[in-house]
Amino acid sequence: MMETLRGSITSVGFASGHRFVVGDWQQSPIGPFADVMWARTDGKRILLGEAVAAAFVHSVYPLDEIRGEPVETERDGRSYTVRSGGLQLEMKIGLARLSLPPRPRKFTATVENWCARKLLDVCTYGISPTGVVEWYRTRSARRVVAATASLDGTDLGALAPLDRPLDFGFTDPPRQPSHVRLRVDLQRSSSPAVQVRA
Repeated sequence: MMETLRGSITSVGFASGHRFVVGDWQQSPIGPFADVMWARTDGKRILLGEAVAAAFVHSVYPLDEIRGEPVETERDGRSYTVRSGGLQLEMKIGLARLSLPPRPRKFTATVENWCARKLLDVCTYGISPTGVVEWYRTRSARRVVAATASLDGTDLGALAPLDRPLDFGFTDPPRQPSHVRLRVDLQRSSSPAVQVRA
């Protein structure tokens, strides 16, 4: 079964050691949604999202803990805000550094994957920990040039590179904080059957 998502992935790290990957999807098999994958300083990996969205994401990426909290996103020009529970991210997105046209999955799995690994140490094609085959087809890539984050009112420090590994899926995000618009194709052997408590 093939599923497609269209939207963006934004990845940021902070001096405190907390790192976040935000998925903001305008189109998906379950409708528009946003989620946050959070790597804490103690190594625990947490997924934030409304229950149905969290279940969908968890069926691809089995993180250590799921919190059924809605994720709200707001974009105003180059300013991008993400809120979920006690977490708030305020980010400034830079100008586009890369823009790519549509291309076939075979190109993404071969040429594009090779180039991305050589240039950015990331993958555009792989298999998730739950066995879902994935193609990440970037449309545009930008740097996150400034950001602040707070958790329950506590500041998480200055914007910082994303230390590796995050171990969310088959690839880590770019080391430099980034905002990538893309299409993601997922190929499953069966329908997801994960349930999450709100």
